Amino acid sequence: MNFGFTQEQELLRVQVRRFLDDNCTLAEVRRIMETSQGYDQVQWRRMADLGWLGLIIDTEFDGVGLNWVDLVVILEEMGRSLYPAPYLSTMLFCSALNDVADGPTKKAILPGIARGEIKGSLALFDQPGDPHIDNISLEADDTSDGLFLQGSKPFVHDCGSVNYYLVAYRQAGSLYLVLLDADDEGLKQSHSPTMDLTKRTGSLSLDNIEISNAARFAVDEKQLQRLFDVGAVGIAAEMIGAAESVLAMTTKYAQDRTQFGHAIGKYQGVKHRLAEMYVDIESFKSLVYYAAWTITESQEELARSASLAKAYASDAFATIGIDGVQLHGAIGFTQEYDIQLFLKRSKWSRANYGNADFHYEKIIKQRLSQ
Repeated sequence: MNFGFTQEQELLRVQVRRFLDDNCTLAEVRRIMETSQGYDQVQWRRMADLGWLGLIIDTEFDGVGLNWVDLVVILEEMGRSLYPAPYLSTMLFCSALNDVADGPTKKAILPGIARGEIKGSLALFDQPGDPHIDNISLEADDTSDGLFLQGSKPFVHDCGSVNYYLVAYRQAGSLYLVLLDADDEGLKQSHSPTMDLTKRTGSLSLDNIEISNAARFAVDEKQLQRLFDVGAVGIAAEMIGAAESVLAMTTKYAQDRTQFGHAIGKYQGVKHRLAEMYVDIESFKSLVYYAAWTITESQEELARSASLAKAYASDAFATIGIDGVQLHGAIGFTQEYDIQLFLKRSKWSRANYGNADFHYEKIIKQRLSQ
């Protein structure tokens, strides 16, 4: 295993960074997050032209055919800018389709994603709590007229901003994912109030929606667990960039802000906390990179490595977000200063796809079962 990024991956990072610096400053983030869509359609099309939307889609379906290590480069830089777009949701949707869908479905959906015409999201869980199989409880109604879904799916990322959903449900003791069009009759999308406006969340209401056999895919617990693990890695990748932005912003503030005739960065109470931020970021960064590598290269190690990465990142980024605001003093709590946006992102990231307690417990259970 090569522990460094390739020259091509570093060039990709430079390209992404330049695009975001030119097109999505934090002032632009504030503008976009207040819009009804929650993203910029023009920028989305440009990302398609650059090949980012087809990054992990096979060349057979008009994609680039790269892997999750390459994708982590983009997610990290998007996290650094708090870029508001359904990018992670769509990439997780792609990953799920790659794993469970048949050829005709992939051919119908994946090229459209690569071209920027289609966006997707996962609708998996039914109750607040942890990402495990027991949290999928929606049951299909099996009638003489066919299969129907009646109920709701809360906690759907980018609900209302995408074209398709993969919805998890049960039928006769088996687990399934069904592909639903956002325009299907009986499907209603609603926004849920959230702390972090750069990450839209909502609910799907399913009113007697008929399930087509061609659009449903049987899955087992192992396949669903892989989806959960991949989701944890994706969120942790964004957390790297966001945490590094907090460190950079807070370090600059500590250099510029004077107190008692000196920059506050000179004082040990500030220096030590900045050093702790750096150590924590470097620690969970390595865990995330390894977890991303296991997605395609070492399936048997994915569950453990994803949990280690998400557990460490969840606690570390939460602390980094709080410290960043506190080291800015009273102004860090105001809407005018951007540092509070990163604190909100840390709160959103901490719980999604499992908090630290869930993942540490999962690791222990895995170890005891061996």
